[in-house]
Amino acid sequence: MRLIPTKVVGRRTYLHTDSLSYLAANTAARVVEAERLAGFNRHVYFNLVRIDDSGPCISLLHYPDFADDPFPSLRESWLVDLDRSTVSYRSYAESLNPPILHRKELLVPPDDSRREAYAALTATAESIGLFDEPKRIGYRRQWLALVREKGYRIEGHALVPLGNDESDSGAADEAAPRHTAWQASRHLTALVRYGFSAPVQSLARHGFLDGSYRLFDYGCGRGDDVRGLLENGLTAAGWDPYHAADNPIHAADIVNLGFVINVIEDFDERLDALTRAWSLAERLLVVSVMLVNQNDPRGERFRDGVMTQRGTFQKYFSQSEIRGFLEQVLDEEAIPVAPGVLYVFRDKDAEQRFLVDRYRSKVNRLREPSPRLCEREQRIRLDRVAERYDAYREPLDHLWDLWLTLGRKPDKSEVDDLVVLTEGFGSLSKALRFLEERGDQAEIERASASRVADLEVYFALNQFEQRKPYGHLERALQQDVKHFFGDYAAAKASAMALLFQIADLEAIDQACRKAAEHGLGWLETGQSLQLHVSLVERLPALLRVYVGCAAVLYGDYRNADLVKIHTRSGKVSLMRFDDFEGQALPRMVERAKIKLREQDVDYFAYGEQYEPPYLYHKSRYINEEFPNYPEQMVFDQALDELGLFDWSGYGPSPGAFLAKLSRHRWSIEGFSLVRSQTTPDLDDSCGRYLTFRQLIECGETQARTGLDNVPMQPESYNALVELAEHVLDPVIDYFGMIRLTYGFCSPELAKQIPCRIEPKLDQHAAHEKKPRRKGDLWSLWLCRRFHRGRREHAQRGAMGRHPYTFRPFVFLRRG
Repeated sequence: MRLIPTKVVGRRTYLHTDSLSYLAANTAARVVEAERLAGFNRHVYFNLVRIDDSGPCISLLHYPDFADDPFPSLRESWLVDLDRSTVSYRSYAESLNPPILHRKELLVPPDDSRREAYAALTATAESIGLFDEPKRIGYRRQWLALVREKGYRIEGHALVPLGNDESDSGAADEAAPRHTAWQASRHLTALVRYGFSAPVQSLARHGFLDGSYRLFDYGCGRGDDVRGLLENGLTAAGWDPYHAADNPIHAADIVNLGFVINVIEDFDERLDALTRAWSLAERLLVVSVMLVNQNDPRGERFRDGVMTQRGTFQKYFSQSEIRGFLEQVLDEEAIPVAPGVLYVFRDKDAEQRFLVDRYRSKVNRLREPSPRLCEREQRIRLDRVAERYDAYREPLDHLWDLWLTLGRKPDKSEVDDLVVLTEGFGSLSKALRFLEERGDQAEIERASASRVADLEVYFALNQFEQRKPYGHLERALQQDVKHFFGDYAAAKASAMALLFQIADLEAIDQACRKAAEHGLGWLETGQSLQLHVSLVERLPALLRVYVGCAAVLYGDYRNADLVKIHTRSGKVSLMRFDDFEGQALPRMVERAKIKLREQDVDYFAYGEQYEPPYLYHKSRYINEEFPNYPEQMVFDQALDELGLFDWSGYGPSPGAFLAKLSRHRWSIEGFSLVRSQTTPDLDDSCGRYLTFRQLIECGETQARTGLDNVPMQPESYNALVELAEHVLDPVIDYFGMIRLTYGFCSPELAKQIPCRIEPKLDQHAAHEKKPRRKGDLWSLWLCRRFHRGRREHAQRGAMGRHPYTFRPFVFLRRG
């Protein structure tokens, strides 16, 4: 019988489509049925098959560069559930961090000429420890970073040591291709470390703290924001009637009125503070207030606010109330950018640029050579075209990036390197033609379509907000409208059609399915799409309008962590968590439900009165590009495999979750689920039917002597739990309750058992070893037969022949 080349990972078997003809008849029939349900044939759309050995699912996988790439990336996959006759599709075509494949030699026949090179690569990887950390090898970004950490780089099907001249400066580019938003995120992170207030953080997020603007903090309090801005090298000043009354009051590009008007109990004084701050703002006024918390109304009513327990006044606004107040007093449109934070622009060109950029999609463009850059340095290029490109590489690259950003050919006024390009090519149009002849036309078309969608989103949300028409369009926006739509009326008509489409439930469902297929969120069919806010900018235009309409009422959705698009009820929920990125189980601290049909917002905060709930299965709502995604995936899978919890609804409460986890001797460390290192009470449950005391005090010798027969190591208690859960509980389920006559045996108890212990014959897995010197720790020793059994099981499991799992346990030695 021919040996089928397969790769077994856990309970899943991978094989190449070239080997499908050698499958057993029943397995081959399952694959054929999966192809039928997916609607296509092998080799054309997929080249690998993954079979779940213990389930009804078969995955059809497409690795287009299987033969040539040493660690090929997954391009797309189809998950077919044969029991339900359903097909789920996922594309990784635009992913910056797709899953990758290892050990290709296992998937090709022994006589394949490529097998030797594949096997040699795997052997080298093993020898330098690349497979020692399984959590870091499944996705391209983490894999490339790991290879570089080991001091190597990948060249063809070989791992080549890094030389001393290969600096770390390129490591980030090689390990993690960038997109345009990442640099801004790093700048924001640096600012956040100072503990800036919410309005100042919003200014950083939207690019207003790049050094181009002067900021004045009207009502600066103790001056923490001003001090932090100055330390960042920015121009800032402030005034406060109590803490900085002697500071001069003067105009600035940006004026921050942060949490001031909500603490003024006198309405006329409140108006005066607002109008005074507005008079100082030359470009932008930022206003922030405290919001009503539906979960936590506190304080005694006083005038139009409350008197707090500290004896201070607070006026709690709703988002719509503060917006209406600002617009009524200033006769200008107020733009919510965060909960309780609103912008009022005096400079209308700046307002248009802000809004256009706010609705711009962020599509991943890998920083890899396009066809126009296919010439490499090691090739000797003699043609004059290549020499010209080499001479003007940097300005040409900038021009190409600008072209793709705008989605159209740039105007002279938009090009920074105009003088250099004119000197080199005679004119800007000739430089653009030079790029067009060498560039990827499909990439230009994609950029153009993306820009049209961005503009439609922008104009659609303008219509939704019923924003007053501008006296004129900002210059770059004028050029966009003329190039993509012909005139302003056509742009508005196209945007209006998109806006009306958010009422089309079928269109919303289709857009949500498309998003989920590209790894943008978790889809509950017919109910909702839930995703991390970093993915919103990559959603289809229709869903960006849907979320944008909610942002009109709430403020910038980027202040939250998760967005939930309710596909049937016309609602959007925004949720913020405590350290979403750094926790395997982050806890919700705020939730806002935006009701588009009612044009209202419900806001909820969690704390002492309302326990902050955990977010379970976090990996569903992020994707492979998110930090710690591989570790999160492993954690979520491990939690599911415990089989302890009912995940229906929102899952168990934090208290119930932690109690059950502790009862089964599990704890959470970072992104890992580990066995508990605490010592339990002897009367605590050990499995479903027994207690630790029953397993420790059941022997006749222990009963006779009354010795304190207690394990010294937490690992021993963990092993007793595994014994109970995986051996004794199933026995009791089948036969009924049992009587224990063997139990845990400590070294002290073993001394009291006369002539009835034979270590070479006893069927035990482990025992505790007493420390030799005072101060040493007790240790848990595993016997040789256990090690041998575990190795044999691992070998059998790797060949896919073992249906069960071998688990260690402490033998209950007669005592």
